[in-house]
Amino acid sequence: MLADLATLVAAESPSHELDAVSASADAVATLIEQRLGTAPERVDSDAGPHVHWRGGHEARVLVVGHHDTVFPLGTLAQRPFTVSDGRAMGPGVFDMKGGIVQAVHAVAALADRDGIELLFTADEEVGSGASRSLIEERALACGAVLVLEPGGDGGALKIGRKGCGTFEVVVSGRAAHAGLEPERGVNALVEASHQVLAIAELGDAERGTTVTPTVASAGTADNVVPAQARVRVDVRVESAEEAQRLEAAMAALTPIAAEATVAVSGGVNRPPMPTSASASLFALASEVAAELGLPVPDGVAVGGGSDGNFTAALGIPTLDGLGAVGGGAHADHEHVLVDTILDRTRLLTALLERLQSR
Repeated sequence: MLADLATLVAAESPSHELDAVSASADAVATLIEQRLGTAPERVDSDAGPHVHWRGGHEARVLVVGHHDTVFPLGTLAQRPFTVSDGRAMGPGVFDMKGGIVQAVHAVAALADRDGIELLFTADEEVGSGASRSLIEERALACGAVLVLEPGGDGGALKIGRKGCGTFEVVVSGRAAHAGLEPERGVNALVEASHQVLAIAELGDAERGTTVTPTVASAGTADNVVPAQARVRVDVRVESAEEAQRLEAAMAALTPIAAEATVAVSGGVNRPPMPTSASASLFALASEVAAELGLPVPDGVAVGGGSDGNFTAALGIPTLDGLGAVGGGAHADHEHVLVDTILDRTRLLTALLERLQSR
């Protein structure tokens, strides 16, 4: 399994690098064919190929993951795959190539693979715009979804997730010479500052809603009144009602300066995943762990989103965080704890067996 993990990590796959994502899909497809004996389908999209494998003809369980990562090309040369002090390290090892390897080997351990589907997409890290419809289609066909995103602290399973999305606010003003006649300009940066302060007030801690301006740009030169500014805003919500409130509030933003304009795009693109969506599968996973003599995992609700948000919103039982145990997602110290890999895979195999017999 570590050798397979090394192979996948070596196929760097930053989301927007389509040639790299295509090579990564090749690596995933080759691994599946080697371990499961049949080749998966490559589903081409504008974001790169998704990899879809089916065991038999009757759809019962969909195992979901993604093979794109957040690290830029060249990161592997700086931080190659290594195993040291009980940790497997390298770009994408935890989020989520470790989960892909565990999923493939869990299915390989099944005596009967009928009804199992694997779907590893190419664009989860950038919103799943090119894969959402396929994920939803297969989830509805299968009726149960297991998401191989990394586990929470200590290997906790993720039983709930906030809905999340990104807005972009574009403020337009008018350029002018900053020294000779600044009064003739309309300063988009100053206007954006007013908007950022208003936006930051939209969060509601009691309702679990966070609204965080994250990236901003403005201006063209030191001596020019900025004619345009752009601000991106990250939002996280626990309910559909809060998503609607935020979308309405963002759409209602109005300029302070008389001649400035404010345009808002984006929204909450991942609906919340309520804990009710995972209740039956989490209970089953806990039961299976106990039968195997493994520690019964904790269940946690988290702020980050995944493709499980989409399937849960359809009313499909969905359990998330079944992937690798480790830490440091999206960071230089990203790692998988090697001594957890086999037991985590055993848990998934046993869970799939139980779901096959429903």
